[in-house]
Amino acid sequence: MLFKIKIRLEKTFRPPRYAIAKKALLVLLLCFPTLNAWSAENNYLIGRGIHDVTGPAAEVGLMGYANLDQKSAGIHFRQWSRAYVVAEPNTDKRVVFVSVDAGALFQSVFQGVIQKLKNKYGDTYNERNVILSATHTHSAVGGQSHYALYDITILGFIEQAYNAQVDGIVASIEKAHNDLKPGRILVNRGDLSNASYNRSIEAYNNNPSTERNQYNSAIEKPMTVLKLLQESTNEVGMISWFATHPNAMGADLKVLSGDNKGHASYLFEKHHKHSTYQGNNNFVAAFAISNAGDMSPNVNPDIEGRGPTSNRFENVRIIGERQYEKALELYNSATEQLTGSIEFSHRYVDMSSTTVSGDFTDGEQKTTCVAALGESFAAGTEDGRGPDLFSEGATQANPFFQFIGSMIVAPSQADLDCHAPKAVLIAQGKTTPYPWTPEVLPLSLHKIGQLGILAVPAEFTIMSGRRLMNTVESVLSEQLDYTVVAGLSNAYSGYVTTKEEYDIQHYEGGSTHFGPWTLAAYQQSFYQLAANMLPAGQSPAPNLQPVPFPAIEPIPRDLTGETINFQTGVIHDQAPIFKRIGDIVQNAKRRYQKSESVVVKFWSGHPKNNLRTQGTFMEVQRWDGGKWVVVANDNDWETVYEWKRIDGFWGTSHAILTWNIPENAASGTYRIRHYGDKKKPGSGRIVGYTGTSRNFTVN
Repeated sequence: MLFKIKIRLEKTFRPPRYAIAKKALLVLLLCFPTLNAWSAENNYLIGRGIHDVTGPAAEVGLMGYANLDQKSAGIHFRQWSRAYVVAEPNTDKRVVFVSVDAGALFQSVFQGVIQKLKNKYGDTYNERNVILSATHTHSAVGGQSHYALYDITILGFIEQAYNAQVDGIVASIEKAHNDLKPGRILVNRGDLSNASYNRSIEAYNNNPSTERNQYNSAIEKPMTVLKLLQESTNEVGMISWFATHPNAMGADLKVLSGDNKGHASYLFEKHHKHSTYQGNNNFVAAFAISNAGDMSPNVNPDIEGRGPTSNRFENVRIIGERQYEKALELYNSATEQLTGSIEFSHRYVDMSSTTVSGDFTDGEQKTTCVAALGESFAAGTEDGRGPDLFSEGATQANPFFQFIGSMIVAPSQADLDCHAPKAVLIAQGKTTPYPWTPEVLPLSLHKIGQLGILAVPAEFTIMSGRRLMNTVESVLSEQLDYTVVAGLSNAYSGYVTTKEEYDIQHYEGGSTHFGPWTLAAYQQSFYQLAANMLPAGQSPAPNLQPVPFPAIEPIPRDLTGETINFQTGVIHDQAPIFKRIGDIVQNAKRRYQKSESVVVKFWSGHPKNNLRTQGTFMEVQRWDGGKWVVVANDNDWETVYEWKRIDGFWGTSHAILTWNIPENAASGTYRIRHYGDKKKPGSGRIVGYTGTSRNFTVN
């Protein structure tokens, strides 16, 4: 590992690449102003697209806390797929990056998206050049995985949630594809220090002091921003990579939300760039996740699992604003243009049985392990504790927990030895007929000019991400000035820690599926992916000796049709006798002051009847003297749509709509409308309905 630290230090303090050339160019531009046209050269084709991926807003488990009680019950604001296509003119080289408001992007979703893209575009978009990266919001529904572990607390595979994600992602990529125009990309990087803290500091501090001193921070401060322009000056998009968890909403709130990263996107897109989310000319701003495995937004040490305040919504707003403000600063000051070729290198790797060269370990050849979770996994984190029976740092196996785990599948002594010092709770990689988590995983490295994007199917801690970037930079130091980890991409397989962090067995180490040498296996794989990008005949420096990839590339299984579901569908919707669905239960008052909240309630149908994709369950409308004008819907920060089951047998439910009146709202006459769909008893026919509050004034 010492060679990696040395490389990072050299890279930190050496003059930026092309520094002399840039100074010379500046002189030329001052002397010959007409040469300025060159600096704005449209060297890529660029397209962007956005589409709704919001899942069922009622009675489906949320993905992130593995909490059976946390089922969707409304919408704070919608989830979106934000897609970007960057292509080299006159070649077939292109890269797709998609940031999706989702807890995870499961391999099933990746497979479904790739198949639909192949049906539309042939081999233009494929496993090698597409990155689907989840933001990791903990307030989006789950149920999209074909692997059992991720569906247990969701009560099975939810086809409606799966289709919403797959179809929405494909639609966003299709928009980006159809939007391709000549353009250019500017890049910038700066530090953000007040939007995260290290929730696993004891494990982090077990990393070598020389390595920790090199970074001089237990959080990952750098934010990398891309500014996308079409036809030289038309600003169409922004991508930010920054390491913090989008879990400020917590496990106690059940409305769907993009959390802090989704709110940052909303601020950039709607408030700054006035996007509508409906047309094809939206500015698209992605706040993507990077190596954020141990980075929490709940920054108040006096309130475990919360921060900066004790109010969940306020925390989402504050941390979202901090990311937005830093991204906007970097966006506005970006001047360096990405130039150079587009390249990509992809490989499927069986992470459960990878032999790793001593060049990437402690000097001796090691192997990864069949997937298993430790008792520390069940303990949860500072952001969301598990049952009191479990605690972080468990390295001595509890005989009772071992007995319970062996009733599902019994690990061998070799498995236990391989995972040591992890106290194995369940060896989910040994279940039959299929493992409960994937082991054949997609790894890919993408280069756009001097930017490298490392797409990894897991949550990397900040130090494990740093080491992975060091490995790639050690090979491609002459090609890359910037590298980012695109976390939770194209599949999901838990966490990845350093070996030293793993030994402490906090939540992240207990959740590292493939044992203590998981990171080393990733480093070896990415070293080879990077080496594949070198010019023919050029050897990487340092010239390490990785164990070569197997001659036959493993293929991930496709478990379509092999899943199960324990949820009942919607039987019917009804209102009480003498009432109709859409009728008012609680009306608005007649007058409100700005900053007050309007709350109205209707008899409603089940949100599963129609997800209202690219639409809304509610609107706030203002009378402009001639017509009603929409001023907010269920995608806006100031609204909350909640759904509440009243009686399951009779099929009654309420829709509770809240509008928190902004201080800058225009004075005038308003009303709130509810849109929904009901499933009729007997016929099962689904019919749309609306409900409308009384008019009220805002002063």
